[in-house]
Amino acid sequence: MKTEKDKIKYYNLEPMIHPKSVAIIGASYDPNKVGHIVLRNYIHGGFSGKLYPVNVNAKDDLLGLKVYKSILDIKQEIDLVVIATPAATVPSLINECGKANAKGVVVISSGFAEVGNTDLQKQLIENAKKYNLAVIGPNCLGVMDLRSRTDTMYLPSFKLDKPIMGNVGFISQSGAIGSVVLDLIDHEGFGLSSFISYGNADVVDESDILNYLANDNGTKLIIFYLEGVKDGQRFLYTIKKYGLKKPIIIIKAGATSQGATAAHSHTAALAGNTEVYESIFKQYGLIEAEDLYDLLYFAKIFETEPLCTGNRVGVVTNGGGAGVLVTDALYKNGLELAQLSINTKQNLRKVMPSIVNITTPLDIGGDADRERFKNAIDSVANDENVDMIAVIVLFQTPGADSAVVSEIINVKNNITKPLIVISIGGTYTLAHRTMLESSGIPVYDSPMAAARSLKALIDFSKTSIKK
Repeated sequence: MKTEKDKIKYYNLEPMIHPKSVAIIGASYDPNKVGHIVLRNYIHGGFSGKLYPVNVNAKDDLLGLKVYKSILDIKQEIDLVVIATPAATVPSLINECGKANAKGVVVISSGFAEVGNTDLQKQLIENAKKYNLAVIGPNCLGVMDLRSRTDTMYLPSFKLDKPIMGNVGFISQSGAIGSVVLDLIDHEGFGLSSFISYGNADVVDESDILNYLANDNGTKLIIFYLEGVKDGQRFLYTIKKYGLKKPIIIIKAGATSQGATAAHSHTAALAGNTEVYESIFKQYGLIEAEDLYDLLYFAKIFETEPLCTGNRVGVVTNGGGAGVLVTDALYKNGLELAQLSINTKQNLRKVMPSIVNITTPLDIGGDADRERFKNAIDSVANDENVDMIAVIVLFQTPGADSAVVSEIINVKNNITKPLIVISIGGTYTLAHRTMLESSGIPVYDSPMAAARSLKALIDFSKTSIKK
């Protein structure tokens, strides 16, 4: 008798994420056409594998590469095919990809079920399944992997700040949202392993992608923009299997009836009942984000910080008002200020000026310098009553500078507790924020964002450890 596990099969996406050869069907001689942009991005992005431009009107070489009239004319092995041609041509091209023994296809083209063209979409699916061919799309950006330098996106590189290499896998049903989040990731201090935009999910769906990233050693956590699920049984099985293996931070679009309608017209997704999704996410350990910024803020803390089940936060600040705002944010999110031990208070009293009130949040004064920050953060971080540390640095004050950044980094490197920084300001602040984040310390410019991120880390930690 077959078990649930026996019934669930996943497409192998490895040849698509880390291809050694890529054919681009629709590689145009016109530099403004999608196929041309994709080919150019591969070349400029440093892809080291073989590239095969395909154009039915092939004549001269394109960007120094031989152009083929058909994928069937390419006699070498093809890992990935990118299709960027009109929708009506796609089903027959899928057939040709199958005959050419391609291992996977990304269909960038739109004009299928998302605009009511369901018959064309059915043809695409039938042809793909005839050859057991993994197809991502249609109506998507496809795949970008920072390690293999594969990049099927047709967005001009000068319009998009692409992330550095890192440990976060990003799944997006929407190409538009995907591009926006990619642009923002570059400014949030963490790096990316892979990005997969899957559009209409005709063949490869969200479960296949989750399965791949959950088993990818280069991906530490997953962020996920979801509009709807194609196969509920596969999705439930997949998140049950992997929900606590790696943090999965998810934002579910279509929370309102109007949003659900918009999602259906966008990617032909079945948006489903919001309450049901929320219940499922909670049951299987997925971390739900309310908006795109939550998605990014949560990712920052999960990428760098250890698990932590305690909710006592030790707060060090060089600005009293900022300490009050952080306190409010902590308690609104079910966290609390850590009460420093007698020993810590005694040690702090020895090294702090008399004007500093040894309490929590610990306000070390607007004139705090490197030494005062060092003593305060080190003492609070090593207090047994403290589960996690939030350091507020207002770089507008005279003593807050690069030396303070160095001390925070030194303390962080010698503790096993989560430590975050909250810092608000302009150009000078942003420069020091970059220093901190490049050293693996998440920095927030909003007390509420910081508190929500700490809470997300605690909630996942409790569920994961309990499991």
